[in-house]
Amino acid sequence: MDAPNPSPIPPSPSQQLAKHAPVEGSDGFSSYLGQLTGNPFFTAGFGLAALATAARIGQKSLVQGASLLRRRMLVDIEITHRDHAYPWLLLWMTNFHRSQLAGAQQASQGGILSSLAQRINPRLHHLQVSTAQSESGSSRSAHFSFVPGHGQHILRYGSSFIFVDRQRQKSFDLSTGVPFETIRMTTLYSHRRVFERIFAEAHEMHQQLQEGKTVIYNSNGTEWKPFGEPKRKRPLQSIILERGVKERIVQDVEAFIEARTWYLDRGIPYRRGYLLYGPPGTGKSSFIQALAGHLDFNIAILNVSERGLHDDKLSHMLSRVPPRTIVLLEDIDVAFANRKKADADGYSGANVTFSGLLNALDGVASGEERIIFLTTNYVERLDEALIRPGRVDMTVRLGEATEYQIGELWDRFYAEFDGEGAGKKRFLAKVKQLGLTNTVSTAALQGLFLYNKDDPEGAIKMVQGLTAGHTRRTESHVELPGHVDVNDVK
Repeated sequence: MDAPNPSPIPPSPSQQLAKHAPVEGSDGFSSYLGQLTGNPFFTAGFGLAALATAARIGQKSLVQGASLLRRRMLVDIEITHRDHAYPWLLLWMTNFHRSQLAGAQQASQGGILSSLAQRINPRLHHLQVSTAQSESGSSRSAHFSFVPGHGQHILRYGSSFIFVDRQRQKSFDLSTGVPFETIRMTTLYSHRRVFERIFAEAHEMHQQLQEGKTVIYNSNGTEWKPFGEPKRKRPLQSIILERGVKERIVQDVEAFIEARTWYLDRGIPYRRGYLLYGPPGTGKSSFIQALAGHLDFNIAILNVSERGLHDDKLSHMLSRVPPRTIVLLEDIDVAFANRKKADADGYSGANVTFSGLLNALDGVASGEERIIFLTTNYVERLDEALIRPGRVDMTVRLGEATEYQIGELWDRFYAEFDGEGAGKKRFLAKVKQLGLTNTVSTAALQGLFLYNKDDPEGAIKMVQGLTAGHTRRTESHVELPGHVDVNDVK
């Protein structure tokens, strides 16, 4: 039998040290590398660092890949609250949401497939209430509309899905106190044309709401802002002026609008100025409102004597008039009256200088493509430099009611009650007898007729009350070369 193998003898400490010592002539770096890789603490730390680096690289790759994918496959558009299309877009989204609700109600009454299709369509779930009040006689009503609230929404327009993000910023406009808002719309790049159709529909809706109305603008800070609700257009035939006066002004304004190319080809500034003067209540402002409605223009009113208005701001406002808008400077004579007389608050008049007003009307930096109307009750107070040709191209006096105007006013109020004209003859005869022709304003006559609406006999009996305090005020008409006085047109 073979003898059993003896158990191995463990190496001595000197042998273990000799084993780990580098062998002379071998690669020392490989030996140290082997020791490091054989160390479990080192390999664990290196592995974690490698994993962290790989995760970071992967995260950046995903972000860059998503950004690239977004740039390649998506398109977005941003609208700020300063843009004119911002309220139009909110109006469109409101009407779109309303049509979706109406479609869902009709689909519930239809088949199963149409009902399921309506349920799949995304809807607006976060809304904001916009309340409008209106009065009709003695009744008062309120109209509620639901506009998209702040946050994120998803719309389906045709075959396109649109992601809408309406955000309100923490900062706000210092001049108005309104927070800055933006709307961002996102859809597939292949459906980018849908934005053009949406904005075209939004603009058409806005035009339909403004149809038959005149927007009144007022200065707010350094911008023109709509003042109140748009006014219903006043018919031009409701303004009763002396025979031929109204027609001559309208003809001149329409000719100016059509002559834009003529002005530009000859290097002439494309702007036109008109001065309407006369006693109060003769229809100056009313005629301008009716003229704007006839031309489908809006009106921008600027008070030259308002506080805080200075030369630079005046020039800025007149150079940034909204398109198709008539500029109205009312009571231009009071802009520089009592400039040195301070009131209780220490206010001593406007900050607009006379030279600043002249430069804003007809200076190097004055705006082009502008129709401006100036009104005053006291033309003799105006400086000749203000109403010279180039700044004021046509002067028109609107005086007290003539016999022609009185007869036309009577027909507008009582034509259906006085078919044969007998009451009109009696009224005109009494007006002549009382000496009211060319001494009473059309506003006073209209007040008389409004008090006696549907009652011609009452107007005839009460006409004598107009004699109190109605005497014709003499005026000195400023005659300047090149001016056209429409009152001379017969």
